[in-house]
This record gives sequence, C-alpha cells and structure tokens, in this order.
Amino acid sequence: MNGDIKVAVIGTGFGQKVHIPGFQIHHRTKVQGVYHRDAAKAKAVANEFNIAQAYSSLEDLFNSPEIDAVSIATPPFLHAEMAQQAIAAGKHVLLEKPMTLNVSEATTLYHLAQEKGIVAAMDFEYRGVPTWMRLAELLEDGYVGQKRLIKIDWLMASRANPERVWDWYAQKDKGGGALGALGSHTFDYIAWLFGPVQRMFAQLHTSISQRPDPSEGGHLKPVDADDTALLTLELADGTPCQVSISSATYGGRGHWVEVYGDAGTLILGSSNQQDYVHGFRLLGAQGGNSPVELEIPHRLAFPRSYPDGRLAPFLRTIDRWVQGIDSGVAIAPSFREGVYSQLLMDLTHESSQQQTWLDVPTLETVLR
Repeated sequence: MNGDIKVAVIGTGFGQKVHIPGFQIHHRTKVQGVYHRDAAKAKAVANEFNIAQAYSSLEDLFNSPEIDAVSIATPPFLHAEMAQQAIAAGKHVLLEKPMTLNVSEATTLYHLAQEKGIVAAMDFEYRGVPTWMRLAELLEDGYVGQKRLIKIDWLMASRANPERVWDWYAQKDKGGGALGALGSHTFDYIAWLFGPVQRMFAQLHTSISQRPDPSEGGHLKPVDADDTALLTLELADGTPCQVSISSATYGGRGHWVEVYGDAGTLILGSSNQQDYVHGFRLLGAQGGNSPVELEIPHRLAFPRSYPDGRLAPFLRTIDRWVQGIDSGVAIAPSFREGVYSQLLMDLTHESSQQQTWLDVPTLETVLR
C-alpha cells in the first residue's frame, strides 16, 4: 500500500487517549474516521480531533471505501464480532488486548485473517519499550546463563478503591478483571522473552466483591471478575516461573520481572503507579556481585517521549503494523501472539476452577 493508510478508530476510551493521537502522529497513517454507537459522541470526538468522518454505524464504516484499516479499542466482549466484520470487509485490523473472550474466538479470527490476506496486529506494547527490548537482547546473549527462576510481580492500585464504579471491568463474562488487563500482557512477554509454557497452576481471586453502579443511584452490584491472579508456570525448558498479578494492592510494588540464572541476574522494574510504561529501570549482576543499573543503548531509545507513556510504544506497534501492511505479512505482535496469550488466560481460568495443574498445548496444536 502506497501513501497514507486511512484508519478508523473504533472506541473512544483508550482509543481517544492513545490510538487517535498515535495514528495522527505517525507519518504513514491518517485518522479518517471514528466510531461510537452514540452519533453525538462520535461527532464530538471527530470535531475535537479534526477527523473527517464520525460513524455511529459499523456497517457504514466497514463498507466505506475511505477506510483502509481499523483499530479496535473497545471492551473485550466486543472484539470478536467487530474484528470479524472488519476482516470480512477487507480492512486490516489492529486490536487491543485481550484478543477476545476465549481461545476459540481468537483462533477463528486468526484463520479468517489468514484466509482474507488481512494484516492483523495486537497492541502488546511492552515489546516496544527500550528497557524491555534491552532485557530481551541480554537474555538472548546469555547474560544470566542457564535460567533458574523467573519471578514476576505486577501489583497495582488501580482497582483497590471499593468505591470505583461497577462496569464491564467488574464482569467476568465481559472480559473484565486483572487477568485480562494485565495478564494478557504478561503471557505475551513471557512467550517473547522466555519461550512457551508447558504446565501451569493458577488461583484467581476477587477481593472486592461489590461495587456501586452510578446508573442505579450507587446501588451495589456483584463483582465476579478477578482482581488478583497467582500463577506457577513451568516453561518448556523446565524453568519455574512465579507470577503475582493484582489491581487491588494499595502501595503495591509496581511491575517487576526478575530473572535468576547460574551466571547472572537481570531485574526489570518500575514502581510507577500512575503510568504503566514510564519509570522502568534495568538492573544486572554477574559473578555474585550486587545488581547495578544498566545503561540502555541510545539505538533503542524512543525518538520522542510523551506525557502518557503508552503513546511512544504504541507508535512502535503502528510501525510494525504498517510494515506488515506494506509487505503483506503480519509482524509480531500479531493475531498469532494474541491467540497464545488468550490460550494461557483460558487455562488460567480452568486451572483455578479445577484447582489442578494443567498441561499447555503448543500454539501449533491450537491453530491446527
């Protein structure tokens, strides 16, 4: 595809905060349209961002010859149907995580995109953060040697206040919960940095069982989506991996990944509770020495940073999506990576319900 790629953004929450600004900044994309089911809301967002078309009909959007591609930044329960319609209309797709509500829906989307020649991407933005990219390089170079233990803590306070309102995030059947919001990223970067998982055991918890619904005068409604997930994984190479995720931890330590091996240690982490990207540091140690902060090569640095830390890595996601559209071949993170993350989320729910270890099939088996 030559010239600008004309994109329509579906969703005006995260889509308005990150997707629209990102596509307007990127040199190869133009935001041609925005969708919201409420026509007045769609028009207001279009006017605010100087977008040519405001859509309140998905059929009109997908049938428009003015739209080459769509980004879908809606709640997870809407992803499968919206993405399926976009693919059927021949539009390239960038999809927010988690991919869908279950791995069956995810694999269906993957195969539809393959059949239609659609380039589909997932917004797993940690793959584009400089400190994370450097961690990947050092692991590839054998900095830690033979891995002995991986420990991941992602302990946030975003849902710790029980007065935070009841909405789709509180509902398991809508794709809500910390596992979908944070675990989807975690499963993707585990596969990226360390390889596939062969066995897992999980426990999901809902610490805050009720939240007020402002549409019903603050009436308390039940919450059945998880806010805490505890997992023990065994990777395909035998390495044990402990994962603790929570969105309900006041004063939580933030987001940390610790890798211990027979030759060294790498620790990546951020205590920033306000921004999921800004604040990461990478520490390393070899030969039994204490960890020290490692320099991140300038070649990995963002060309520019923004007040919202999510914007710079999202631009790198757009880069890979555009490269894939130009070449006709999807570049990771694609729907393939989305399927694997969704598989591990499904197995997390199953393991927690059954209170048992589960074997993890290979991605090739799932996609067969």
